[in-house]
Amino acid sequence: MPVGPFRLSVCNEVFEKTPFVEQCRAIKAAGWDGIEIAPFTLQTDATTLPAERRREVRDIIVSEGLDFVGLHWLTVGPTGIHVTTPDDAMRTHSWDFVRRLGDLCADLRAGETGGVMVFGSPGQRKTTGGATREQATRNYIDGVASIAGHLESLGVTLLVEALPIEQCDVVQTLDEAAGIVDEIGSPAVRTMFDSHNAINEVEPHAVIVERNWSKIKHIHVNELDGSYPRPDGGYDFKPVLQVAKDRQFPGWVSMEVFDFTPGAGRIIRESMAYLSDEISRLS
Repeated sequence: MPVGPFRLSVCNEVFEKTPFVEQCRAIKAAGWDGIEIAPFTLQTDATTLPAERRREVRDIIVSEGLDFVGLHWLTVGPTGIHVTTPDDAMRTHSWDFVRRLGDLCADLRAGETGGVMVFGSPGQRKTTGGATREQATRNYIDGVASIAGHLESLGVTLLVEALPIEQCDVVQTLDEAAGIVDEIGSPAVRTMFDSHNAINEVEPHAVIVERNWSKIKHIHVNELDGSYPRPDGGYDFKPVLQVAKDRQFPGWVSMEVFDFTPGAGRIIRESMAYLSDEISRLS
């Protein structure tokens, strides 16, 4: 059930090779409400996942008492994917792949609308092939715009995610991501906030979240080093969550971690306990 005013979910790659039904069961048992799926955990190219398996995944999520939140790590998995490359053929192929991920996202949800696609994936987004940052960014914007109408028809929302400077040079701040949302002007394109990815932001995170609130549809929580939220992690989640509470945030607060060393079970239990305590301290 929701913790305070928020619905909390887990990004599933933390479970690594654990069977999907066991992932869902563990997430629910630890008190979470939803699951956010990295497509490559279903199969290397999840856009070719058979219809029967899509229904099975959807039904498992429902039967275990969870909600499907959406997809992230969109372009990780298959080879030959790069969305900002100056290679026209590869770029066209890559955006068709993302478009088909929109179909997958729609197929995995239980209702007629909903599902977010968190577009981070630095390795398939950063500049390559001699392109300048400006050229690559334009290719990214044009690519998102090219599939926005299809996503609108599906009721799926693509989220432009700002990434740290050391990971990616295309869209590095929340302000820049929000500007892309404004430029494209589609209800199927929004942005999101990720605490780990905001490590290079120069203003307090609550300030940039407040300023761009109308365009934020999703929140990722993690420590600045990418580990799981916990008392000794060092990051104070309360300022951003206070903004979200004050604004009656209807979206998901989803935990994404990059260090799986402690094990999925410990990560989801301890982070749930800590986040619940932090949320209880909000005014």
